[in-house]
Amino acid sequence: MTNPTPTPVKLAIVYYSTYGTNHAMAQVAAEAARAAGAEVHLLKVPETAPQAVIDTQDAWKAQQERSADVQTATPADLEWADAYLFSSPTRFGGAASQVRAFIDTLGGLWGTGKLANKTFSAMTSAQNPNGGQETTLMTLYTTAMHWGAILVPPGYTDPVIFASGGNPYGASVTAGGQPLSDEDRATIAHQARRLVEVTARLNG
Repeated sequence: MTNPTPTPVKLAIVYYSTYGTNHAMAQVAAEAARAAGAEVHLLKVPETAPQAVIDTQDAWKAQQERSADVQTATPADLEWADAYLFSSPTRFGGAASQVRAFIDTLGGLWGTGKLANKTFSAMTSAQNPNGGQETTLMTLYTTAMHWGAILVPPGYTDPVIFASGGNPYGASVTAGGQPLSDEDRATIAHQARRLVEVTARLNG
């Protein structure tokens, strides 16, 4: 008798990206998660800034155009998933308002317990290392605890965490317009694989 093929972990990677850093982070995570056997939905949260404002900043508008083919996240995507990986730039020590606005649409799912017992991990970026990156991750984890989600931070479970700055809460990138470093990419990939592996164990 053969063992049944395990059902792939369903992972929703939900991000917001003004200039491209968190989009790139989400893409690295999606590639690693798929390689680990997950079914991945790569999703951007809805933009809430007026288009007239976006059009005044070339880099912002260019990122909007680069990500035009990325599906926009809906509450149904979170109901579908077994695991969540959120990636948001840091804004004054917390997640971008676009991410918070999306989270505020999830009350119906939360109220019916449909966000509970899912796994959750988070990533972020900021212009400088001390720009509130850790507080952004912690506030996202606080939200996940309200849902009853199961937190899966990377901790110090692989040496790549130290190489990229040593943040045990989640991948955090100091963004100055440069591409992701090899160290950042390795940390992001490890975090995504760990999330998939832990979720698979919990799904049993």
